[in-house]
Amino acid sequence: MALLEVRNFGKRYRKRRAVAGVSFSLERGELFGLIGPDGAGKSSLMKAVAGVLAYEEGLVTAFGVPLDSEGNAERVKGRMGFMPQGLGLNLYPDLSVEENVDFFARLREVPVEVLRERKGRLLAMTRLEPFRDRAMKKLSGGMKQKLGLVCTLIHQPELVILDEPTTGVDPLSRRDFWAILAELLEEQGCSALVSTAYLDEASRFHRLAFLHQGQLLDEGTPEALLARAPGTVVQFRASSPATAAARLKRRFAGVESYGDRVRLFLADTAPQEARRQVAQALGGLEVSELETLEPELEDAFIRLLPAAQERPSPILPGAPGPAARAARTLIEARELVRDFGSFRAVDGVSFQVREGEIFGLLGANGAGKTTVIKMLTGLLPPTAGEGRVAGADMGASSLAIRQRIGYMSQAFSLYRDMTVRENIRLYGGIYGLHGRELAARMAWVLEMAGLEGAEGERAGRLPMGMRQRLALGCALVHRPPVLFLDEPTSGVDPLGRRRFWELLTWLSRGESVTILITTHYMSEAEHCDRVALMHAGRLVADDTPDRLRQALEKEAGRLLELRVDRPMAALRVLRPHFTGVSLHGSRLHLFAKRPKEAPSLIRSLLGRAGIALQGVRQRSPGMEDVFLYRMGALEER
Repeated sequence: MALLEVRNFGKRYRKRRAVAGVSFSLERGELFGLIGPDGAGKSSLMKAVAGVLAYEEGLVTAFGVPLDSEGNAERVKGRMGFMPQGLGLNLYPDLSVEENVDFFARLREVPVEVLRERKGRLLAMTRLEPFRDRAMKKLSGGMKQKLGLVCTLIHQPELVILDEPTTGVDPLSRRDFWAILAELLEEQGCSALVSTAYLDEASRFHRLAFLHQGQLLDEGTPEALLARAPGTVVQFRASSPATAAARLKRRFAGVESYGDRVRLFLADTAPQEARRQVAQALGGLEVSELETLEPELEDAFIRLLPAAQERPSPILPGAPGPAARAARTLIEARELVRDFGSFRAVDGVSFQVREGEIFGLLGANGAGKTTVIKMLTGLLPPTAGEGRVAGADMGASSLAIRQRIGYMSQAFSLYRDMTVRENIRLYGGIYGLHGRELAARMAWVLEMAGLEGAEGERAGRLPMGMRQRLALGCALVHRPPVLFLDEPTSGVDPLGRRRFWELLTWLSRGESVTILITTHYMSEAEHCDRVALMHAGRLVADDTPDRLRQALEKEAGRLLELRVDRPMAALRVLRPHFTGVSLHGSRLHLFAKRPKEAPSLIRSLLGRAGIALQGVRQRSPGMEDVFLYRMGALEER
């Protein structure tokens, strides 16, 4: 009998149907994932399973008990652990780490003699032991989530329910969180239902369900879902990626360009035929490093989405990139410092961003990225240092800076009860636009953001991707030369993210807008012309994605990707012998100075531990590999 059964589940909020006809089951010892963007219905499902939300349709059964009444839900709550969505939302901000753990232990009636040993083990495993006395509100995002996990697991529940536990958490903290969760599940033998909006996390689950707009698209093991989406990914470099992408889009869907690379997925096409079709569509355009790859779960998810989700973006074939222009500097930070009491949040940060450049500012939670942006936009005075934005001094001309920039925060900042047209008109009026000038800019925003025909829709009722494009349009309505974006695609589905980045590239290349962006999607860092890595308030790297990758390979060696039958056990075996060993979904990445000799050593080490090596291949490191290696090395110092 399954531990959890969900049959034809449906949930309404007044007249709006949030979830309809969803069915799946979770077996004992299984890690099951609910995958989908914001608004997919994940949280409604999680709350119903946890027994804290009533529902109107279908039936949820846990431990053989139907959760169709408050009394029945109370019967099984003690056997569950529920961690709601939001950084530290289930914690108490003024209590210390230890006080939070003790509170949840008392709430769950954990015996004192058991608590001491269990708490020590969980705090050591999550690396929170040195922070026992620190107030929860003073922890970084990643530390809050790890503390939330400890408090959820302190009574050793049989079923763990985690609602988007890694949303808003940097890749290094996400990696640690998943490693800790996998180890705890293996050790305690419990089951877990976990939701996430990150498609790159989908391969970590034993089984998963794709959700979109309240409906179940497909369900199964990662391998089964990939098998139902056969095809080939083609990736290559081009001297003119905009021209290559434009030619391919005449014939294929799902074409992405980032930097000088182009990627596309050809469904139901074998590698050799995929190469032929791409070469034919390129029409003799010279490309290099063309390779064929296996599809990823994101490709499978996109294939399941309803057709005609996004209209084509503006394409400027052959538009010059920043390197081709003699561009002026529009953002400059010079030895920026910011102290909060005795704590130094930013320590001597310097960088320049030139006109028309997309500049990515990456770092772990608490690295100082948001503080840098607040200083540059005039919202926060620096303790020391200087900066200029669009020709204005950030210290003396904060009003002038605000008139010359567009700013888009992670949270949707527009008025949900106002229509698309009303939001644009309001923001235009704030920046002094009226009459024909405002009408012209509104028409540009609607065309640019693909919102033509949706002018009368209320902003709160738009799909997440369209809402983000509206927010981008409102930030650009006054034609600022500089755009600041803070996690702009968090929670947006993959198609929406691709569309958003097409717009950013078009704005950069075609309109010469200078863009500074923060993101936790490492695949998005590939779109940036330059990337700066921050750690503990300092800038530790600033270069193009390609040069950061080359520097990594020169220092650490070639990247190997391993397929094994027991990833967590393999991780523990290989870490003492190789550099940068990390879990990537169900696979392992590591760096080898002697890549030709490494496979035999790996096979020997794993064989002695009874772990089967199913495959090994060399691959080019992505920006996530760069980020995890650099940040991991700095944290170990």
